[in-house]
Amino acid sequence: MKHNKVGSVMTLEVVRAEYGTPFKEVARMLADHHISGLPVVDEDHKVLGVISETDLMVRQARTPDPFEPPKRRFRFSGLTRTARRQAAKARARTAGQLMTEPAVTVRADATIVEAARTMAQRRIERLPVVDEEERLVGIVTRRDLLQVFLRPDREVRQEVIDEVLVRTLWLAPRTVDVSVVEGVVTLTGPMERKSETEIAVSMTRQIDGVVGVVDKLTYRLDDARLQPQAQALHGVAEDWLRKL
Repeated sequence: MKHNKVGSVMTLEVVRAEYGTPFKEVARMLADHHISGLPVVDEDHKVLGVISETDLMVRQARTPDPFEPPKRRFRFSGLTRTARRQAAKARARTAGQLMTEPAVTVRADATIVEAARTMAQRRIERLPVVDEEERLVGIVTRRDLLQVFLRPDREVRQEVIDEVLVRTLWLAPRTVDVSVVEGVVTLTGPMERKSETEIAVSMTRQIDGVVGVVDKLTYRLDDARLQPQAQALHGVAEDWLRKL
């Protein structure tokens, strides 16, 4: 089973800044290109960090209001690491001073699932795509990753049949009925073992573009109750059972 790769959905023409790019120029690039963030690169196009609209807002929010009474100043040594970063960004005049570093990046051959997981865990909206030498080759956003759910139902159905039923479980294509409506896959039909139904459902869930799986499979033998030496799974299915 093959997952779509980041390289298939990333944007190749990347709006980028260099370390010394002035603050106003960064703001202008974001506005002109209607984007919410961009990577910062060095002379070799290696990614140094990332700037988001939030970083610019920190700079604006910390600008003193002439009508407010002066606030008491604190020594940086008494601030947390996050507070020190925020204070530094408030004084930033260049992209290098404004950026968040180190940048969280991804390779073009990473799967869309891996990229989506990274974005969710790190709570970020974009990932610079780099090559083996960490040089910028593209960028991928949450919107790009959502394209996977635009796969036609017929394409998803065919992958379930080819990759799950035929190549993994060694079943005839029509042994199990596979229907897909708006990304929801319904599996219906009899199978020999309970473990095979679990493999079919688990693998189907991992296919790109699948929103959900409705399990209407039946089985003749509950092999979960058998001793290990009595189980008779074969082929790739045995490897999948160990992962469940």
